[in-house]
Amino acid sequence: MTSAKYAEPFRIKVVEPLRKSTEAERREWIAEAGYNLFKLRAEHVYIDCLTDSGTTAMSSAQWAAIMLGDESYAGSTSFYRFEESVRDVFGFEYVIPTHQGRGADNLLGNILFRPGQAIGGNLHFDSMRVRAEFSQVRAVDLLAEEGYDTVTDHPFKGNIDLDKVEEFIATEGVENIPVMMITVTCNNNGGQPVSMANIRGLSEICRAHGIPFYIDAARFAENAYFIKQREEGYADHTVKEIAREMFSLADGAIMSAKKDGMVNIGGFLCTNSPEVYAVASELVMAYEGYKTYGGLAGRDLEAIAVGIQEGVEFDYLEGRIGQVEYLAEQLRAYGVPFVEPVGGNGVYLDATRFFPDIPQGNLPGVALAIELYIRTGVRCVELGTSAFTYVDDEGVTHYPRIDLVRVAISRRVYTNSHMDVIAEGLGAIRASGIDFHGVRKVTSGQVRSTAHFTSDYELIK
Repeated sequence: MTSAKYAEPFRIKVVEPLRKSTEAERREWIAEAGYNLFKLRAEHVYIDCLTDSGTTAMSSAQWAAIMLGDESYAGSTSFYRFEESVRDVFGFEYVIPTHQGRGADNLLGNILFRPGQAIGGNLHFDSMRVRAEFSQVRAVDLLAEEGYDTVTDHPFKGNIDLDKVEEFIATEGVENIPVMMITVTCNNNGGQPVSMANIRGLSEICRAHGIPFYIDAARFAENAYFIKQREEGYADHTVKEIAREMFSLADGAIMSAKKDGMVNIGGFLCTNSPEVYAVASELVMAYEGYKTYGGLAGRDLEAIAVGIQEGVEFDYLEGRIGQVEYLAEQLRAYGVPFVEPVGGNGVYLDATRFFPDIPQGNLPGVALAIELYIRTGVRCVELGTSAFTYVDDEGVTHYPRIDLVRVAISRRVYTNSHMDVIAEGLGAIRASGIDFHGVRKVTSGQVRSTAHFTSDYELIK
């Protein structure tokens, strides 16, 4: 196996014990959970790769800032420190905190969405997609074709297809498109970055047509890091400078601070529109709280203020993404297929290539995630057939074009020894296979975009 090419830019100050379990215990626990890894108790998980959202280990500076939390209901000093930090990185005039990213989704949707409309994006994140569904708005994916290719080494597989955007606008009509969005990085096809040129191209189209353009910025710092590493003309720019340029091309942003904000809870809505801000300032009272706390404690605002700055530090990002690349190197040595090149927030396994003999309807990604947990205690999540299949009004089943399993890596949490455990487990499954033929859904939720969180499964023997 190859050795790490970097050392983590931190030292460990506090540790949390992990409980190891037996395979027999894990078989019992996963069966009791309806073979849905979301339903497992966290104490029954050894290495948790379900998500990188809200799972960050906060820094000593963040914990120190928490002690400064001003819990005043309105106008707290913590809000103004938060606002100053967000403005410094994002550059937007107005900032409203929310309890997490979907709170910002909800604000934006309530302001802009009307039944019968459509929003376009590269690949919409789950929370925005379900927010659109509740408003009877179609969330249309306009990802560039290379984004569906899990093998080719393209530097920006998160790009939106600008020709598809023009066609989408011509088909739907400007009056029926309340907003265009781009998600950075693009979560649902491997945490893949979007180039600055692509963001600029979408911005120019939106401004030419008078359509608002917002960025789903949950992993903006990772995206900026990839631009620095991969896009011509940005090698000498700081990550913060690149982020500011990205956001200067948009009218606003929605943010889950639980990712690149480096915290366990929190989010915000940014905008340059005084009209959007005026309405959001009133709506936030109904869903989150007063506009200077937005459902967060003052101490949470302090943690975000520090975390936003830490998240754009180059040394941190080099170590964070370096760990993801380290895991990819180990998996490559075992012959495990995954999305190439790896993105920022984890390794995304290609379930179709991993289990070519399991039909897509038998959910090979879910099968792989279940088997990895049974063998190793590692929890990950399918982002493929179970999550994104739908049946249209004529009864036709539509499968997603890619069937992935996300092995998300939490920020500043695990060591490379944990990466080795994950890789060895997947290598063993790749070599020996599984003793069942996929899984089927037994129950499913009512909302298509979130059904995989609540579904129950059974093994196909």
